[in-house]
Amino acid sequence: MSAYGHRGVFGAGVVAVTIGVILHLPMYLDARPMGYRMVGMPIEMGMTIGMVLILAGLAASVWGLIPRDAAAPTHAGAQLSVRALDEVPIRGSHVALMLVMAAAVTIDVMKPATLSFVLPGMTQEYGLKSPLHPTGHIPAALLPLSGILGTVVGSFLWGWMGDRLGRRPSILIAAMTFIATSICGSMPSYALNMLMCFVMGLGVGGMLPIMFTIMAETIPARHRGWLLVLIGGDVAGAYIITSWLATTLVPTYSWRILWLIGLPTGILLVLLNRWIPESPRFLLAHGRRDEAAAIMSRYGAAVVHDDAPRDDAESLAGTTLRLTRPPFLGATILVVLLGLGIGLVSFGFQLWIPSNLQKLGMTQADASRMLRNSALIGFPLNFLVAWLYGFWSSKRTLVVLSVLTALSLFGFVLVGDAVVTNRSLLYALLVMPIWGISSVVAVLSAYSAEIYPTALRSRGTGLAAGFSKAGGVIIIALVAIAVAPPSIAGTALIGAIPMALAALAVTVFGTETHRRELESITREQLEGRLVGGATS
Repeated sequence: MSAYGHRGVFGAGVVAVTIGVILHLPMYLDARPMGYRMVGMPIEMGMTIGMVLILAGLAASVWGLIPRDAAAPTHAGAQLSVRALDEVPIRGSHVALMLVMAAAVTIDVMKPATLSFVLPGMTQEYGLKSPLHPTGHIPAALLPLSGILGTVVGSFLWGWMGDRLGRRPSILIAAMTFIATSICGSMPSYALNMLMCFVMGLGVGGMLPIMFTIMAETIPARHRGWLLVLIGGDVAGAYIITSWLATTLVPTYSWRILWLIGLPTGILLVLLNRWIPESPRFLLAHGRRDEAAAIMSRYGAAVVHDDAPRDDAESLAGTTLRLTRPPFLGATILVVLLGLGIGLVSFGFQLWIPSNLQKLGMTQADASRMLRNSALIGFPLNFLVAWLYGFWSSKRTLVVLSVLTALSLFGFVLVGDAVVTNRSLLYALLVMPIWGISSVVAVLSAYSAEIYPTALRSRGTGLAAGFSKAGGVIIIALVAIAVAPPSIAGTALIGAIPMALAALAVTVFGTETHRRELESITREQLEGRLVGGATS
């Protein structure tokens, strides 16, 4: 971290935040005789001091991570080639990076996955209104709503930080929010839990697109596609770990322990960051040649002078609105449509399908078993999707997944409630919206990291992540205000329309990224051409 402004200040910030969290633990431990119920407990002096330390530590961490030269991209690296980075074979340093990134993705995805496991206990302790406790006054859905709203804001905020401060500092800032918000496990009020959940959402929403950005800029071109999709499909692993922790720990330590786990996992992420490099492309764009050369050497590549024309980094710099202008407007249209479709399917169809199946006569156990089996049926196809994206075609893979998801959802619209009478058809239609949407998320994350230039790449991946959660804000808000969930056909139609439009947008505006250098993709866009003859 030698290029960061104040490495010692960052270290002090980590220590301050960690101590601040630890100062919250005595109140949690004191509640052990009451089953760790802390509702209504007064905030003690130790907790107050801890909160001050956390706020000061977060501020110090951010300041310490700001590079000495955080200026916009320059021409300083214009004659230095990064193409050699795309030509090297996979080596040990790449494998180490992939393992660390897989662990980071798992830690990141565990945060929102925890929500479904803490809500039952939280609903009971705070007396919230939910299907399990209809007499409550405050909707339990406000907690996931605050979290998902945080992920939307975080996606755009971290996208900006990734392009201005760097990919690696942005990941570290997200890790610091994970450590800080672990105090959610010791909050005595529901309002404080919602606040912490929102802040946690900021880091969760921001870190994932940044990780895809740095992987896209570091992995050799011929391996980039399938590795990005494979790591992006690690959602299942995070869910398995979270459910195991919930089953093992919650009966003894209450739902609060799942939040407190954020302390060790956040610290682990900070430590793992030692093996996460800054993007050589980002460093060259900001004139940091020596650092870029050192990182490329680590991955078996050398910085060489190149007389070929380069992309004008300054002409690509600017705000997120730059993504809405040519030549990136077409790419942004497909990213927005696909992101909205993902959010509406994930938080609409998936959210309400258990209750809708039960309304049609299934028992809770039968409905849960059918959804679990649908996910298990589709899980092995993750490897097929990774192969298709990496070795066949990125653009066509995205079209196929979007079309299959839309067709499955339109199938529910056409058949309606009668689908429950045909179990084979129901299984066939459920695979894509239950399992397949996670593959669409992984593919969109990888694709958005490839189709935008270095100066805008983090904002582009943040845009994709943000809109994939925006649909969730709409859907969960409806639940929070007690709007009755639509039928299976209704929820399917809500997701099917944007998915179908997204498939059309990919066909018209999509560019092929399969085994291509990122710079050649950008250069083609700047010249007004897209592979396949489409223009943006």
